[in-house]
Amino acid sequence: MNRFKRILYVNEPQAPQQAALARAFSLAHNNQAGLTLLDVIPDMSAGIGMPAGGPLPGELMDRLASARRAELEALAAPHAGGAEVALEVRTGKRFLEVIRAVLREGYDLVIKPAEDPSWIDRLFGSDDMHLLRKSPAPVWLMHKAEKSNYGAILAAVGGAPGDCQPQEQALNRRIAELASSLALSDFAALHLAHAWDAPETMLSPWASRPDEMERELEQAARGRHHALMDQVSRGLQERLGRETWDYLRPKIHLVRGAPSHEIPRLARDLDVDLVVMGSVARTGIAGLFIGNTAETILDQLQCSVLAIKPEGFVSPVALDG
Repeated sequence: MNRFKRILYVNEPQAPQQAALARAFSLAHNNQAGLTLLDVIPDMSAGIGMPAGGPLPGELMDRLASARRAELEALAAPHAGGAEVALEVRTGKRFLEVIRAVLREGYDLVIKPAEDPSWIDRLFGSDDMHLLRKSPAPVWLMHKAEKSNYGAILAAVGGAPGDCQPQEQALNRRIAELASSLALSDFAALHLAHAWDAPETMLSPWASRPDEMERELEQAARGRHHALMDQVSRGLQERLGRETWDYLRPKIHLVRGAPSHEIPRLARDLDVDLVVMGSVARTGIAGLFIGNTAETILDQLQCSVLAIKPEGFVSPVALDG
């Protein structure tokens, strides 16, 4: 199944990107999708850092744009192999221009090498976090040690049947489907994971059998989360078909603990190359995360990440702004 029709690759000169480029071209070829390579030049103000008698800002920007376009052509040359690829150079803030390109052209996937700032021990830099928070299209941030073929992929699903809204159920389905599709194409192991934490209860010290009540509440919570994983895995099996499901044999992980801690730990323990997860936001409230769980998870991962927004997500970035 062709899952993507228009793919946007964002140039990141400060990071290794040959493996990321190779995957972008391969994904475009396998999906028969259009591919655009985008670079963004920071806007320059007249008189700031300009030597006397130097080129005017407009002339300088034209020269820079031509140079950047030549760089994009050089990057694309080893991978093109006859495939059509568009090259685009824009001026402004990188993350804003990327999101505006998504809004304007309808890209359904953004691929970008993750920034690797040396002054903080974090995978994701500021542009990356802006894209993860605000891009309406899925964002695939690729680690500097990106592999040509993944060995293991982790699909992290959220919620619980009693609390899951249709929007979140649809997001879980999409996470599982994308992760399984990529696992099949890379012959990678697939892991379906869900972390849950039993709600804190305030039982009266005078209640009869408080310890037993506590255990019953915990068992009920565990049962709800088991039901969620059964729902996700059964739905995926139906969509894949029994033969493909048996070939893929996804491993199910239901772990107790805060998702913000357990998902990164599981990714490390399983040595996964990619985590597919949702960036959860309320419909109609531009760019708002429900809590900071998704962002906390993202901030701890040391592998590539494919982050997906729920249906109906509204970006806070305006097309004309």
